[in-house]
Amino acid sequence: MFAPEDGPEQTRATGDTVMRYHLCWKHRDLDGVMALYHPGVVYHDFFQNRVMGFTQLRDYVQASMPRAADEALEHSDRIRLDGNTAFIQYRITLRGSHGLVSFRASEAITVRDGLIWHVNEYASLVHETPENPAGQPPIRPAVSRLGLSARQLSFMARDLQTYFERQQPYLDPALDLQHVANACGYTRNQMSYLLNQVLGQSFYRYVNQARLRHVLAAMDAAVSPLKVDEVAFAAGFNSLSAFYSCFRRHTGQSPKAYARHISLRARAQDVP
Repeated sequence: MFAPEDGPEQTRATGDTVMRYHLCWKHRDLDGVMALYHPGVVYHDFFQNRVMGFTQLRDYVQASMPRAADEALEHSDRIRLDGNTAFIQYRITLRGSHGLVSFRASEAITVRDGLIWHVNEYASLVHETPENPAGQPPIRPAVSRLGLSARQLSFMARDLQTYFERQQPYLDPALDLQHVANACGYTRNQMSYLLNQVLGQSFYRYVNQARLRHVLAAMDAAVSPLKVDEVAFAAGFNSLSAFYSCFRRHTGQSPKAYARHISLRARAQDVP
């Protein structure tokens, strides 16, 4: 994980400290992480434009650590060492409205007396879509002032996805943003920021996409023709115009044409 070159004693000592720090993060050892911070540590999260000292770091670290044993950051380069400083690069990938969304982050960690006494963490948001061709600068949303680091925003996106998959709140036609935020444990402003600035879509578009997936799954699983309008209302759509618009935007077909395509496909599979 570290650059293989041998360095001076100071570089090796820095590597030892940063490796312990990395392993404590990986194993969700909060006390272990805190024990590696120098009492005079300064942690600068540039994504939030936030500077923290030792007394403020415990809550921040706890909220940013992996929440499952198999949850790890995707390192985009090996950890590099230079004297008393280590440089770490990683990425967190999510799925937005038009493709993949990545937080590309880096940390510069400075060690003194075997303890971490300075951390500069940088993160930028990149929409990896055809609209952002190679060579173009990353898309940078407004600076987050909502108390969430890039890692915490990735947790938030997973919480939202899990809630929709397991609880199916979209089946309620009266579902609103405040209800979803409360259920996921975030504020309304935080949820709005995630959807609009990170995932690139409005709340109602996100909800209607979930409703559409529910309708398509019902159509694909049906053994006899369905009354699609009834299925749409049961999935939470509160108007047929919204349903038909969403359906055509995502499938390129009308519900009738899509159903006919399913029927023809089923017949073709039944032919010996």
